[in-house]
Amino acid sequence: MPWVWYGGAVMKKPSQKQQQILEFLRQYLDEYRYPPSVRDIQKGCNISSTSVVDYNIRALQRLGYVRRSPDVSRGIELLGDTRNALLGSVPVPLLGTIAAGSPIPVPDTGSWEGMAPLEILQLPESLVGRRQSAFALRVRGLSMIDALIDDGDIVILEPVLERNNGDMLAVWLKLEQEVTLKYVFDEGARIRLQPANIQMEPMFTSPNNVDIQGRVVGVLRNLR
Repeated sequence: MPWVWYGGAVMKKPSQKQQQILEFLRQYLDEYRYPPSVRDIQKGCNISSTSVVDYNIRALQRLGYVRRSPDVSRGIELLGDTRNALLGSVPVPLLGTIAAGSPIPVPDTGSWEGMAPLEILQLPESLVGRRQSAFALRVRGLSMIDALIDDGDIVILEPVLERNNGDMLAVWLKLEQEVTLKYVFDEGARIRLQPANIQMEPMFTSPNNVDIQGRVVGVLRNLR
């Protein structure tokens, strides 16, 4: 196998498919500022299955080109690369799914706080900031599509006590025992929950029926 100089060391040359994956990793990091998932790599490199991606990632790890954290979603790190300064800074729990169409039931506690995470997303501080209490929810539905939040995307949120009109918030509706993702406007006697989809109508409810669970501070795109 040929050898190449990479990141200050002499290393075995990866296969053509592995080189394609490395280049995709670099381009993805440049564009999104966080690592891709295995499924992102599969789609972006037109690879037949996620198992093939996993095999090649493990091969790249053995060759010393990447480091992978198996218990962390998107936990792929390019070794010998300045982009690493952006990665792995803040662990963010993925707590569940939030509707961006019809609302869905929330946990019995009436809050996301204290829930056991489905997985831990290791995200760069440049995306999350210094928000130690940030959490993530996967979006279901298309009501925020005009805000570039699609079905399957992941939103990063921070808990908030105060809000401004027009903030994009995760809202718990107490009477309905449901949660939804919307722009929120205080109109005095009522609260308007505004979708970002011109084909959908706003929702209205009373102020005492609303509990704000979090404000959106970032989005992880789901490549299709």
